[in-house]
Amino acid sequence: MSSSEHPHTLTERISALAQRLGLSSRGPRQILQRASSLRLPFQVLPQPSEQIWWQNGAPLQRLVDLPRNALSGPVQEDKAEAHSMLIKVVEHDTQQLNSFDLRLIDGLCGSDLRAKPFASFEEYASSEACRSIRIISYKDFVKVISTALPRFLAGERIVLRQADWVGNRVYWAGEHHHEAFASAIAYARLRGLDVSLPAELTRYRLNVAGLQALQSSYHMLAMPVQAWSDPQFMGLLLDKGLPYARLAMLRTPGAPEFLLLPKHSPEATALGEGLRLAGAPDVVAYLCQLATTIKS
Repeated sequence: MSSSEHPHTLTERISALAQRLGLSSRGPRQILQRASSLRLPFQVLPQPSEQIWWQNGAPLQRLVDLPRNALSGPVQEDKAEAHSMLIKVVEHDTQQLNSFDLRLIDGLCGSDLRAKPFASFEEYASSEACRSIRIISYKDFVKVISTALPRFLAGERIVLRQADWVGNRVYWAGEHHHEAFASAIAYARLRGLDVSLPAELTRYRLNVAGLQALQSSYHMLAMPVQAWSDPQFMGLLLDKGLPYARLAMLRTPGAPEFLLLPKHSPEATALGEGLRLAGAPDVVAYLCQLATTIKS
C-alpha cells in the first residue's frame, strides 16, 4: 500500500475514525473534532516500581470495595453503571497460614507518600530513618521486632498483603514502627534466623474478564486536574448532557482523575476518542498492559 493511501492530516484521521465508529451524525463528529484539538497537560501513567512502600504504588486494591459515593457526576444511574464495572476489575482472596517465614516480607503498608522509594528492607535499614535502631544480638532482635509486633513472642498472627501488579513482594499491613520492623527483618535475613508466625495473607489480582468487560463498555481516561476548570473541555462534557462518571483514585497531589464515558452513547464515544487523540492516557489499556506483563 502506498503512503498516499494513508490519511495524513488530523482532519482526515478524524474523518476515518468517525466512519469506522459509525459516528455518522454531525453532533458526535463535531465533538470528536473539538475534543481532539484540546490542549491539556496530560500525564503519562507511571509504571509500577520495585520499592518497599505499598501506598506508593497504584491503589488498585481500592476497586474491590469501592464505595458507590467514590464516583462523582450529575446522574446517579451513570455513576451506578460505572461502579458496577469497576468493582469487577480486581479480585482478591484471603488465606490463613499456620506458619509464614517473616524473612520473605519485603514491603510495608505505610501511608507516607513522601518516603523515599527504597528497593529493600536492607537499604531502608541502612538509611537515616533507621539510624537509631541497633541490633547486635538475638536479644536486641526480639526487643526491636516486639516494638512493631508487641505479641511476637506469643506467636500472634501477622497480617500481610500481596498484589500481582507489584510482583511477588509481600507487605506487612502494620501502619506503625516501620523502621523497627524493617530493621528486624533485615537482621533476621543477615543472620539466617528462622522466624515464623501464623499469618493472614490477602492477595489481590487483576481480573482479565473484568478488564475486558470494562474495555468493551467504557472509555476510561486519565484527566489532569486542569481539565475540570478548562471551559472548552467542560463545555464538551456538559453542554449536551453527556453521560459520564469521575473517579479520584490516585493519592499524590495533582494526580489525574479518571473520566469514564460509556460507549453506548455516540456522543460520549466521540468525546472519549477525541480525548485519546488529544493525548489523554487510556487507563483500561494501561491496566490491560499490566495484566499482560504479569502473565509474562
